[in-house]
Amino acid sequence: VVDHYENPRNVGSLDKTSKNVGTGLVGAPACGDVMKLQIQVDEKGKIVDARFKTFGCGSAIASSSLATEWVKGKTVEEALTIKNTDIAKELCLPPVKLHCSMLAEDAIRAALADYKLKQEPKKGEVEKK
Repeated sequence: VVDHYENPRNVGSLDKTSKNVGTGLVGAPACGDVMKLQIQVDEKGKIVDARFKTFGCGSAIASSSLATEWVKGKTVEEALTIKNTDIAKELCLPPVKLHCSMLAEDAIRAALADYKLKQEPKKGEVEKK
């Protein structure tokens, strides 16, 4: 936790208007943590970049940082298999901080859902062959 908190990886933003970028914004009202996680996917469906911005405690920041590290290089389907329990175990989060790893999993899923939504042709548009 301390390493990812003091030296967070992949802090920043990607262009949320880009068709190949998915953005997930999740929050936990109980503790005030807010997490934005973005993924950039190449034409083969592989996540080539990930960025985050988190407002919250050290465990939330560490969970976000680790999540961006883990999704890079994975396909969209592989990224869906990342579980909060794996994040919590890797960071040795105490039970009182498990919600931070859940937030990170939710942020990954929200970013993937946003990306997938952008890939669907708009209603009224004819798919180009």
